[in-house]
Amino acid sequence: MTDLLEVEVVARDLVADGVVQVTLSAADELPPWQPGAHLDLHLAPGLVRQYSLCGDPADRSVFRVAVLLEESGRGGSAQVHRLQPGQVLRTSRPRNHFELVPAKRYLFIAGGIGITPMLPMIGQVAGSGAQWRLVYGGRTRASMAFLSQLQEFGEQVEIRPQDETGLLDLGELFNDPDTLVYCCGPEPLLKAVEERCPPGVLHVERFNPKAPLSPEGSFEVEFAKSGVSVAVEAGVSIVEAAEEAGVQIETSCREGTCGTCESVLLEGVPEHRDSLLTPDEQAANDVIFPCVSRARSPRLVIDR
Repeated sequence: MTDLLEVEVVARDLVADGVVQVTLSAADELPPWQPGAHLDLHLAPGLVRQYSLCGDPADRSVFRVAVLLEESGRGGSAQVHRLQPGQVLRTSRPRNHFELVPAKRYLFIAGGIGITPMLPMIGQVAGSGAQWRLVYGGRTRASMAFLSQLQEFGEQVEIRPQDETGLLDLGELFNDPDTLVYCCGPEPLLKAVEERCPPGVLHVERFNPKAPLSPEGSFEVEFAKSGVSVAVEAGVSIVEAAEEAGVQIETSCREGTCGTCESVLLEGVPEHRDSLLTPDEQAANDVIFPCVSRARSPRLVIDR
């Protein structure tokens, strides 16, 4: 991967049961970012994970991420929890597929560690004059990060620990089709919100991909800049077929959640399988995430 930054861990703070906030700094001023952005942290050889930035975008001296320890995870969160001040690692520049769109009214819905991208969003919205409300659910108060930070916003923030109030009652939330809804959290919460939310107002960020589909069917892909055409067979991703033909596409997650491999689509009809694009963005058919997506037409032309 190219264009990586070298950063140092300058602080490690436990901000809830099982949640650690890591503060990263660099020798030079860090790149700018906007609420909703995330980083790819290179934690060990072959171990790259994506985490939302939860600090202040105006502070160019540090990046901050908060990570929940996933006991049954794939090792990324455990590696973050082992980081100590003074350690040096590499990270991507910030990328944003969860941008805060200007609006007069917002509803933020966070489940557990899904609060992380909401913090800078709320900071920006609170200073803009827009109306907003946060509904924040979690297992227990002790497991919910940044509660003291959120207290300053008073009644605009609703804290709903499951052991005190039960599961989030979503039916009462979606009564204004002009309110933009931002949601981040576990997959059952995201699916429930998607089912109930009015069309065109929902923005979600997934930490894990939607239920994967097997890579069926074969098709042709032409890489316009490289002048190379490849046959993509069943069981092989576009990225894998490209690599075999000598066409390099920068990737990170390889499961359609990070956005690293986003490519401009010039011709053809894709079968979008990513967890990033909204239905309207998918319908535009002008970009594709070749790590997971496939083709509905016999041929695709990608600007690579």
